[in-house]
Amino acid sequence: MIPLITYTPRLTLIAASRALLTAELHKPHYFPILLGAAMPADWPPGEYDLAAMRYFLEQLTAGGRTAAGWYGWYALLKATDTTPTTLVGAGGFLGPPNAAGQAEIGYSIAADWRGQGLGTELVAGLLHQAAQTGMVQQLAAHTQPDNLPSQQVLVHNGFEPAGLAADGLLRFERAVVPAVPTDAEGRPLW
Repeated sequence: MIPLITYTPRLTLIAASRALLTAELHKPHYFPILLGAAMPADWPPGEYDLAAMRYFLEQLTAGGRTAAGWYGWYALLKATDTTPTTLVGAGGFLGPPNAAGQAEIGYSIAADWRGQGLGTELVAGLLHQAAQTGMVQQLAAHTQPDNLPSQQVLVHNGFEPAGLAADGLLRFERAVVPAVPTDAEGRPLW
């Protein structure tokens, strides 16, 4: 099973659950309470829209426990002296890897939080999650040809251009190196 929470230097990434998605879709006033975070003014951001939320909820409902972690993830900016814990983005996988170990990711950062490297950090966290499973050999991502910030996020995370998809989006790919298990002191177990 994929871990359902991970940390980057500034973010806590939490896998979407049926409860969180249901609140987000049907009881949005409870959603920030369940998440334990302040909401950005322009939620949901970018490509993370109602259709994506519904898709993730359907997949989690159909797939049960084995689907957890293979769909949506929430990116929460850790609290500081001046800012409370704040939901700043969403990302995730479009499902578990196929038989060849290939999976796809997507990500969006709320407008007020763009340009601060949080998208790069969110994608790095998703890469870490993919590596932790030992199941993902290659990740793909798609972006609009004119979305240079999104392309930079992918390049900063080791993705390389892989041509145009049939829908006109730019495709990026990168290999995923499985994480090496470590002991409590961080030493490799083999």
